[in-house]
Amino acid sequence: MTSCSEMRRLPLHAIAHGRAGDKGNVSNVSLVAYRPEAYKFLATNVTADKVHKLYAHLGASGVTRYDLPLLSAFNFVIDDVLDGGVNASRSIDRHGKTLSYILLGRFIIDMPIDLIPDSSPYLDPDFRWQKY
Repeated sequence: MTSCSEMRRLPLHAIAHGRAGDKGNVSNVSLVAYRPEAYKFLATNVTADKVHKLYAHLGASGVTRYDLPLLSAFNFVIDDVLDGGVNASRSIDRHGKTLSYILLGRFIIDMPIDLIPDSSPYLDPDFRWQKY
């Protein structure tokens, strides 16, 4: 990645994928860079505080980020985000596994296009992505 790379405002999904799970009222959401070069960018821009703000509307009381540099990944542990947990929640589907989309799809950021995989539709000039 060069310092003068063209930037695009896109969701994290453009440069990373994720998984999530739950235990009680806690969810963990992983964020894994498609390319190792994106790890440093993600480390700087996807902080525990920003992730907490993203999940605050669901009652999240705190977020801890664990860095996994050898995997080019992060694990975010999100407290009190599951409305009491699967068995206590009044929601129809309040499982942690459904929460990774919030991070991947709603965390919108200006990112260098050099970090986007070559086969990504986000690089196609005819691809029309917009935040909705």
